[in-house]
Amino acid sequence: MKKPTIRLTAAAAAIGLILAGCSSADGGGKDSGADSGGHGSHAEDGGAPPKGIEKADDPKFDIGDTVVLSADHMSGMKGAEATVSGAFDTTTYAISYTPTDGGDPVKNHKWVVHEELKDPGDAPLQDGAEVTVEADHMPGMKGAKATIDSSTDETVYMVDITTDEMEMTNHKWVTESEMKPAE
Repeated sequence: MKKPTIRLTAAAAAIGLILAGCSSADGGGKDSGADSGGHGSHAEDGGAPPKGIEKADDPKFDIGDTVVLSADHMSGMKGAEATVSGAFDTTTYAISYTPTDGGDPVKNHKWVVHEELKDPGDAPLQDGAEVTVEADHMPGMKGAKATIDSSTDETVYMVDITTDEMEMTNHKWVTESEMKPAE
């Protein structure tokens, strides 16, 4: 009966490390610059893509490709290898918001897609636009009021990541410019 207890203890320790390494008042990452906008605590499975999102017709990276991430959204992400699990054509936004669960304000969170916003209208939304977030990437995100910081129309990807600090399937989102082919 020790094995389930050991697994539970290991899982709890891993979650604690993820929470400690990824959460901060400025949204995570090392700073609040262009490569941060961290994610705080994610579920281990990001789930299916949102309804209405269009699969990319001709993505640079195909499902199953191994890539190296240059994004620094979460601790351990930059330089990590990942496997592409989805590629989509949409408008992708960096947002700032205050979590609905009373958490500290998050600045420059990367990324949410147009289909994860409540009644957003036509894409792209202008920088400074106020929106309601339907994405549930991390605690307190769903239902939060947010401001669009920036947007991009480059192909956006879901990836599976395994590092010493985290393991996630269908991590949402990494833009094409935040990835390069693995060697």
